[in-house]
Amino acid sequence: MFEKMRLQNQQMTEEEAVKAMQEGKSGVLASISANGYPYALPINYVYDDGKIYIHSAKKGHKIRNFENCDKVSLCVVNEDIVLQEEVTTKFKSVIAFGKISEVTDDAGKHKAFEMMVYKYCPDFIEGGMKYIDKSIAGARVFVIDVENMTGKRSQE
Repeated sequence: MFEKMRLQNQQMTEEEAVKAMQEGKSGVLASISANGYPYALPINYVYDDGKIYIHSAKKGHKIRNFENCDKVSLCVVNEDIVLQEEVTTKFKSVIAFGKISEVTDDAGKHKAFEMMVYKYCPDFIEGGMKYIDKSIAGARVFVIDVENMTGKRSQE
C-alpha cells in the first residue's frame, strides 16, 4: 500500500524514525480538500506509542478536510544543516501516513494537552496545566493512527 523508500541506504531504522519523530518540534500536516487539492500547514504535535496528537481551533479549513477525507500525512524535518563547501545538506526527516480522528473524551483531550505542555513548555509545567484547564473547552484534539512511518537521513 505504501511505497518503499528509493534510497534504502538513507532509510532510518524504525527506532531511529520514532526517535526523530519524538524529538521534532513542528511538522507540516497534509490533508485533502473537498476540491481535491492538497492542503499543507505547519503544526505542533506530540508522538506517543504509534499515535500523533494535534490540537486545533473549533473549525476551519483543516477540520473540513478531515471531514472530507481522514487520510493525512505529517512530514517532520528535525535536522537541516547546509554544508556549503560540499553543496549539500545534512538532514533527518520523517514522514508518517495515517488516518485522523477526533479525540472526544475529556480525559483523552486532557492527556494530549498535557503531553504538549511537557514537550513544549518543560520549564512552565504548572502554568501550562492552568492554561489547559481554562482553554481546553475552546479547542479540539485530533489523533493520527500511524499506518506507515519512514525516516530518512543524509549519508554520512
